[in-house]
Amino acid sequence: MSERIVNKLLLATRNQGKVREIASFFAELGWHVEPVPADAPEVVEDRDTFAGNAMKKAEEISALYHCPALADDSGLEVDALDGRPGVYSARFSGEDATDESNNLKLLQEMQGVGESERGARFVSAIALARPGQETLVSFGTVEGRVLTEPRGEDGFGYDPLFYLPSQGQTLAEITLQEKNAISHRAKALRAMVDMLKSEEDSQA
Repeated sequence: MSERIVNKLLLATRNQGKVREIASFFAELGWHVEPVPADAPEVVEDRDTFAGNAMKKAEEISALYHCPALADDSGLEVDALDGRPGVYSARFSGEDATDESNNLKLLQEMQGVGESERGARFVSAIALARPGQETLVSFGTVEGRVLTEPRGEDGFGYDPLFYLPSQGQTLAEITLQEKNAISHRAKALRAMVDMLKSEEDSQA
């Protein structure tokens, strides 16, 4: 029996939280996941949709390193803010934004918003680019609401402010295993893995 070919998958991110989360999904496919090299160029996220940004990042990194590349563009859509911050979630508080400054800006803009109007959702688009093949795209969402103060020490981004009524906790309070079962990125990653499994089955 021939040995299974291990695919190298570059992630168009240096966010270690994302790297761990994504690697846990692709392990079942036998793919070796690693972040982009430290000297990789920054891809400008100038598209107006999550899918557009994810595809641009994945395709540019794949073309540069001649191997499969995966990128996600995820963000928070808040009903009371007409869907903002949306595709600008990572730089909501400016070009030098941090998780802390973004969360502070969100709290400031949500001051005075009533409990019934604090609905929000995380949206994720995942793109997988492979040399000579069509780029695959998958999506995932999770519904919740924005709290008036952060809760939890885990997670990253807006996780401490995003409350999941079904769990009674924020995304920063649940375990990685729980998050991988219900989060927007987890749903998009699961859909991507399923697409790749279907490809493998059809080629077997």
